[in-house]
Amino acid sequence: MEKKYSVAIYPSQDAIDAVKTMKDYLKSKIEWYNSCNSTAHVTICEFTIDDSQIEIYKQKLFKVSDTFTSFTVFLDHFGSYDNAGAFFIAPNEESKNSLKPIMKKVQETLKSLKLKKSEDPHMSIGRKLTPENLKIASQLFTTIDIDFLCKEMVLRELDPIKKQFFVIDTFSFNGNTQPEFVQGSLF
Repeated sequence: MEKKYSVAIYPSQDAIDAVKTMKDYLKSKIEWYNSCNSTAHVTICEFTIDDSQIEIYKQKLFKVSDTFTSFTVFLDHFGSYDNAGAFFIAPNEESKNSLKPIMKKVQETLKSLKLKKSEDPHMSIGRKLTPENLKIASQLFTTIDIDFLCKEMVLRELDPIKKQFFVIDTFSFNGNTQPEFVQGSLF
């Protein structure tokens, strides 16, 4: 059976709680909106495959995440994609430069799949907002200072009824450098 999956980075529980508070506050001002109930995360990619294949991709994600090293992500400003109606929390330049290679490497690892990729690391507050609601969000939220240790990524599966992703596996960043294969000589 085909299922939709997402690879993402989850922040710390404190950051998840802080973002939930912001989403709930925005919801109290503009009613229900896309992603108002989703857990705070940085999307790496999404894909749809037959669930019988997921173990193959879990192994690939395990191998690639094993090589990543933990680092602190600093989220220090808000931004928006007006064409998508998205309002989000953005990382500072240094954090963005640490997140992008991870995103690219994961996307490269899964390149045999038809991926919906995220190129710009961010944490959505709301998606598909009207221009009026985007303006309200940008007036409600003007300063932000959240940081978390980026130490793992998650594989999520979409619940077709709730229309929410739930975590099915976690892949730790262990900082293991893979030894390069070197052709040896017997003589």
